Amino acid sequence: MGRRRGGVMSDRLKYELAAELGVADIVRREGWGAVSSRNCGNLVRLAIERAERALAQGR
Repeated sequence: MGRRRGGVMSDRLKYELAAELGVADIVRREGWGAVSSRNCGNLVRLAIERAERALAQGR
Protein backbone atom coordinates (compact mmCIF):
# COMPACT_ATOMS: atom_id res chain seq x y z
CA MET A 1 0.00 0.00 0.00
CA GLY A 2 1.42 3.40 -0.99
CA ARG A 3 1.58 6.60 0.98
CA ARG A 4 -1.49 8.76 1.09
CA ARG A 5 -1.06 12.23 -0.35
CA GLY A 6 -3.21 15.19 0.53
CA GLY A 7 -3.67 14.10 4.13
CA VAL A 8 -6.40 14.78 6.60
CA MET A 9 -4.83 17.69 8.50
CA SER A 10 -4.96 21.19 7.07
CA ASP A 11 -1.67 22.98 6.44
CA ARG A 12 -2.70 25.58 9.00
CA LEU A 13 -3.09 22.91 11.69
CA LYS A 14 0.23 21.30 10.78
CA TYR A 15 2.10 24.60 11.09
CA GLU A 16 0.27 25.42 14.33
CA LEU A 17 1.32 22.07 15.82
CA ALA A 18 4.87 22.51 14.51
CA ALA A 19 5.06 25.89 16.24
CA GLU A 20 3.77 24.33 19.46
CA LEU A 21 6.54 21.73 19.29
CA GLY A 22 9.20 24.27 18.38
CA VAL A 23 9.99 22.89 14.93
CA ALA A 24 8.21 25.49 12.79
CA ASP A 25 11.51 27.21 11.92
CA ILE A 26 12.92 23.93 10.60
CA VAL A 27 9.80 23.41 8.48
CA ARG A 28 9.99 26.95 7.07
CA ARG A 29 13.71 26.71 6.29
CA GLU A 30 14.07 23.13 5.12
CA GLY A 31 10.59 21.66 4.65
CA TRP A 32 8.75 18.82 6.35
CA GLY A 33 11.36 16.28 5.27
CA ALA A 34 13.87 17.83 7.68
CA VAL A 35 11.66 17.20 10.73
CA SER A 36 12.81 14.14 12.68
CA SER A 37 10.56 11.10 12.80
CA ARG A 38 10.26 11.56 16.56
CA ASN A 39 8.91 15.08 16.09
CA CYS A 40 6.59 13.91 13.33
CA GLY A 41 5.22 11.33 15.74
CA ASN A 42 4.79 14.08 18.34
CA LEU A 43 2.86 16.14 15.77
CA VAL A 44 0.51 13.22 15.17
CA ARG A 45 0.09 12.68 18.91
CA LEU A 46 -0.84 16.35 19.40
CA ALA A 47 -3.29 16.21 16.49
CA ILE A 48 -4.97 13.13 17.97
CA GLU A 49 -5.20 14.78 21.40
CA ARG A 50 -6.83 17.85 19.87
CA ALA A 51 -9.29 15.74 17.90
CA GLU A 52 -10.23 13.75 20.99
CA ARG A 53 -10.78 16.95 22.99
CA ALA A 54 -12.93 18.39 20.19
CA LEU A 55 -15.04 15.23 20.12
CA ALA A 56 -15.44 15.26 23.87
CA GLN A 57 -16.62 18.88 23.70
CA GLY A 58 -19.10 18.02 20.96
CA ARG A 59 -17.51 20.04 18.15
